[in-house]
Amino acid sequence: MSERGNRAADKLTQLFGSWAFIIGQAVFMFAWFTLNTVAWFWHWDNYPFVLMNLFMSAEAAFTGPIIPMSSNRSAAADREVFRKDYLEDVETNLLVEKIADKLGVERGINQ
Repeated sequence: MSERGNRAADKLTQLFGSWAFIIGQAVFMFAWFTLNTVAWFWHWDNYPFVLMNLFMSAEAAFTGPIIPMSSNRSAAADREVFRKDYLEDVETNLLVEKIADKLGVERGINQ
């Protein structure tokens, strides 16, 4: 996947995982129910709200794969950070061992 696609997946995951999205979705659904139940306007989606179910299913079908894509990208970035930290730790440990050798300090568990 391209870098642009990865960044888009990250942004969409931030959106879908936000309280603003959840509240906005709830307001939208409430308005949909209200406008289609009360006879003020033309009923474009009568009970049992099949069109709204179609929209919700399509939303779930598209957001379902996007969230794991972002998660995989985040996990790959974390693995790279951990790998660099490990290499730095190994290098630091070797340096400490060299210093200990020069100072004549014995290495051991109880030291």
